[in-house]
Amino acid sequence: MVNIDRMQVEAELRKFVGAAAFIHSEATSYVFVRNFKVEVTDAFIAGDGEGPYRAALRFDGHGWLRMEGLTHYELDPAGRLLLAGFDDRGRMDVALHLGKEPFPE
Repeated sequence: MVNIDRMQVEAELRKFVGAAAFIHSEATSYVFVRNFKVEVTDAFIAGDGEGPYRAALRFDGHGWLRMEGLTHYELDPAGRLLLAGFDDRGRMDVALHLGKEPFPE
């Protein structure tokens, strides 16, 4: 994973707008959602400088998912966008993954 480039990540997020997407998200409080299928209607990333950043996805025209504390991203060979937030000790605090196909269970 590499540090978030806000413009690049926003462009990648927007590729999911208008399409069905599978979402995997988790936070260190052991809350997670996997293979939640939605129709993405809006996608944003916000934050200044070197982050951390926050991403927001509007889905099905009436709900929002917002993740804060994002610091890194990766596009995997399957075309999935993987976003994660790491603390100052290198531990992952949050994750938000989007893909066109379900994530492995």
